[in-house]
Amino acid sequence: MSVPCDELNVPPRVLLGPGPSEMHPRVLRSLATPLLGHLDPAFLDLMERVKELLRWAFQTQNRLTFPLSGTGTAGMEACLCNLLEPGERILVCVNGYFGNRIVDIAERCGAEVMRVDREWGKAIDPGSVAEALKTGPFKVVAIVHAETSTGVLQPLEEISHLTHESGALLLVDAVTSLGGVPVKVDEWSIDAVYSGSQKCLSAPPGMAPVSFSEAAVETIRQRKRKVQSFYLDMTLIDQYYGTTRAYHHTAPISMVYALYEGLRVAHEEGHDLRAARHRLNHLALAAGVEAMGLALHSEKEHRLWMLNTVTVPEGVDDVDLRKSLLQDYGIEVGGGLGDLKGKVLRVGLMGYGSNRRNVLLFLSALEALLSQRGCKINRGAAAAAATGVYTSSSV
Repeated sequence: MSVPCDELNVPPRVLLGPGPSEMHPRVLRSLATPLLGHLDPAFLDLMERVKELLRWAFQTQNRLTFPLSGTGTAGMEACLCNLLEPGERILVCVNGYFGNRIVDIAERCGAEVMRVDREWGKAIDPGSVAEALKTGPFKVVAIVHAETSTGVLQPLEEISHLTHESGALLLVDAVTSLGGVPVKVDEWSIDAVYSGSQKCLSAPPGMAPVSFSEAAVETIRQRKRKVQSFYLDMTLIDQYYGTTRAYHHTAPISMVYALYEGLRVAHEEGHDLRAARHRLNHLALAAGVEAMGLALHSEKEHRLWMLNTVTVPEGVDDVDLRKSLLQDYGIEVGGGLGDLKGKVLRVGLMGYGSNRRNVLLFLSALEALLSQRGCKINRGAAAAAATGVYTSSSV
């Protein structure tokens, strides 16, 4: 039997999709660090530093803050299966693909789910949440902060107030927002939040930072039955990452190295400058897209800086367009999901990949490919418009 065993050789790519994003060179180097045992004192010391950096990133003092071994969906499932027991009620705000995923997992937990739906591309209306809460009580209200499928950034303060006024816990998906825009867990009274390592933290997929408020921790303590997932049981993982150091699983050592370095890079840049950089590159991309005669799908006042949903012109096959971007220019972008399948390109400008070079490269490549497909494009207008944004900026 012949077994393929060629040397690993991956093609060069510019990762401008919905994730993973381009790794920072320092993060890439960290992956070559020698392994330690997962209960080695040096590794446990490193984990403490990771936890402190995550508290900084989430802007929280929550004790129960650490990275789960798994992707962002593991973080989603961990929050839901720890906070919910069968028969308990959850209100889920759905304005995109990942709101639907929360519904799916909550139902698998045996919860009674009520939805607040909004058209994909628009933010959830707090008034609709207030009306739905009148049918309570609910144990949890769940919402996506940065909806990666639609490019919408969801304001949270008013919905947080309504949630806590009703006596429920607020659960937030910050998979795409953490490290790109402020995620103010304490200020916004978020009770449970999860994210991923592969988006704005510019590390590989495989870690899911989570944080739980004291109210959420007390809710978990008072469960009537065990958490349905051994692997994602916060009470067990807390004993592993806490002072007890009880064995639970073998942590992915190299992924922790990478997350640590990604967090260090973010900390050195700081919250304000990092957010300003993501906003500037988003504005430059938007200006270039509009100069080509295209549009962003999400409403302007709630656009997500790190993920841009660019409308595909009528008559253009989005699969063929993305294939050409990849084959001819080495650029990966995402296609639309769910209701937006075939209608948008999902262009990520996340973490290390959010920079002027990538914006101008993507705009030039898209302009050329659309011109080849017969679209009436003013050649050079996109780059000129984006450059104008950069020129006028003080960042």
